[in-house]
Amino acid sequence: MAGDPTSLAGPLALGFPAPGSRVQKAYQNLWEAQNGSEERKKKLGNPANLPRPWDPATCLERGLRWELWLWLDEVAEWINSEYVWEASGGGCIPECWPLHPHLVHELAVVADQRRKAGQAPNSDVLENWHRYVLPGFVDRMRQRLKQSCDDDHQPWPARSRYTRHTSEAASAQRLRAFESDLLALTYDEDLKPARGQLTLLDGGGLIDPDTGEVF
Repeated sequence: MAGDPTSLAGPLALGFPAPGSRVQKAYQNLWEAQNGSEERKKKLGNPANLPRPWDPATCLERGLRWELWLWLDEVAEWINSEYVWEASGGGCIPECWPLHPHLVHELAVVADQRRKAGQAPNSDVLENWHRYVLPGFVDRMRQRLKQSCDDDHQPWPARSRYTRHTSEAASAQRLRAFESDLLALTYDEDLKPARGQLTLLDGGGLIDPDTGEVF
């Protein structure tokens, strides 16, 4: 049909974007930390300390971080191209996604899950991504964004509430509640010896006068 964009020459399905070399190396290191030789495992150290692309906050090296952002941006464009037909339904990842921390966190997981699904020896994992991972992400995105960023990025609506939560007065109130809980804590005499009454220190925290242990 003339004028129908689906009639234009081109691939019927675009391939999932590949991450850059540094991101691929991070994935390779994680695999080797679990499956590599003992020498390689020793060299890599504790796997918990390795950067994990699905958790951007763990990617501290600048080159790796930059490549991760570029990859996630390509993934967002790919999802919008391959899985969104009616834009008014709220299924499009907004162009301002880096300004939404919840989208940053979730998009990294969605990208990682899709990468693994594409490497699987059968379609089971990809079917799970289609059935659960992507729809779940889109539903949460719709619920959180609503209509706030349809045209232009809007300021964070919850900023004032977050500011109240992190205020000095609110923080002190929570600390007092935590300290009161520790003061009221009882110990099972059959499992551990009874403690003396805990004492609240001037600078905050608690001390057991019998043992000198500070909490």
